[in-house]
Amino acid sequence: MRIFFLGAAQTVTGSMFGLETKQGNLLVDCGMFQGRRQESRERNRHLPSWALDVDAVLLTHAHIDHSGNIPSLVRKGYKGPIYTTPATRDLCAFMLRDSGRIQEHDAKYLNRKFGNDPDWEPIEPIYKERDAVKALGQFVTYNYWQSFEPIPGVRVTFHDAGHVLGSASILIEAEGQRILFSGDIGRRHLPILRDPEIPAQVDFLIMESTYGNREHGPIESIHEELARIINEAVKRKGKVIIPSFALERTQEVVYALSELVKAGTIEPIPTYVDSPLAVNLTQVFRNHPECYDYETLEFLEGADPFGFESLRYVQSVQESMALNTTPGPLVIISASGMCEAGRIVHHLRNSIESHNNTVVIVGYQAQHTLGRRIAERRSQIKIFGVMRDLNAAVQVLDGFSAHAGRKALINYAKLAGPNIKKVFLVHGEIDSQKSLAEALTERKMSVEIPSRGQIIDL
Repeated sequence: MRIFFLGAAQTVTGSMFGLETKQGNLLVDCGMFQGRRQESRERNRHLPSWALDVDAVLLTHAHIDHSGNIPSLVRKGYKGPIYTTPATRDLCAFMLRDSGRIQEHDAKYLNRKFGNDPDWEPIEPIYKERDAVKALGQFVTYNYWQSFEPIPGVRVTFHDAGHVLGSASILIEAEGQRILFSGDIGRRHLPILRDPEIPAQVDFLIMESTYGNREHGPIESIHEELARIINEAVKRKGKVIIPSFALERTQEVVYALSELVKAGTIEPIPTYVDSPLAVNLTQVFRNHPECYDYETLEFLEGADPFGFESLRYVQSVQESMALNTTPGPLVIISASGMCEAGRIVHHLRNSIESHNNTVVIVGYQAQHTLGRRIAERRSQIKIFGVMRDLNAAVQVLDGFSAHAGRKALINYAKLAGPNIKKVFLVHGEIDSQKSLAEALTERKMSVEIPSRGQIIDL
């Protein structure tokens, strides 16, 4: 039995792993790599040849860096099943189609803009919306704890990872071994979702390490910080721009604002969710209360956890453009979370040069993304090819992160089994992985940090 580390090895994005067994081959995730644009385009366009000939695909969750290249896999000829949870399938129904539309739009825009340049090579989308629709027809869903055999003799069970709606850690039992792919591990005591489960008696653990060298602040203090930011914006009559992933982070921020308004901690100032995808995904959240924790189920009685009187969900381009000239104070929550595409880029272009405005970073920002440059508070940043002064205040609220922190990751590995044969660290930048590996090694665990393309015998 062998593991193929095809993506998210010594980096955070582009999740893709293979498991070769005597019974057949499985692909765990088929995500998009996010980083420098040229590198991302090349890596996402050329899938590893091994991945094209698997018997089944297992998907941990709907984030694009885990699911985003599934349509490309299908476009290149994969005809087999794609197994995941019902909530993940419903989220992917919007997210993968949206990804295809964005690629078609971006290719059309760039080819039109630079088409007269003799050195310009026309861009083709990696896949189109119709490829995403075709892929969705191959999804097969199983609930948490409902075991199944994607290949005869190989048993798979989805466990609640507590990261985003429908997210799963995947336990695979094959050839007498228990192999756990953690996926992205959630944090305990966050609102909306249940805490992550930790399957026990694992032989091999492939575990994320995004925050392997640092902790988050308590969620209560993050709510206090968010309230402070909103109240200061009210005094300045400024705009609060929140780049946010359409999946999970937007719903968490809206939930937090809803609680703050309900408690009277902040004024109910105009708040806009300007992302058609986030609007659709929020409805998916409403349709899956079976994923909620007990506190959210209580909150649901007589209330909408994703709405309050001054909140508006924006759909049309015209409504979005009108926000550019709408005076503050107001809040705009918009995708994408790393500021690489979508309406958020336009809002940043129109807002970052004013000292009255604030940009609030509420999620992980990968290297070489616009969001990372903003989080680093660079004095100038390039937006749409133009250097602009970053005069707006920048606030980084790591506490909203849906990834487990260092202590929780160490605890996850410990509880997964007292006799784990090997822990493989993935989904992390190398400094984070080395720090976590050292901590696990001190606890008598055997740890390896695989490189991309590495194949390891179990």
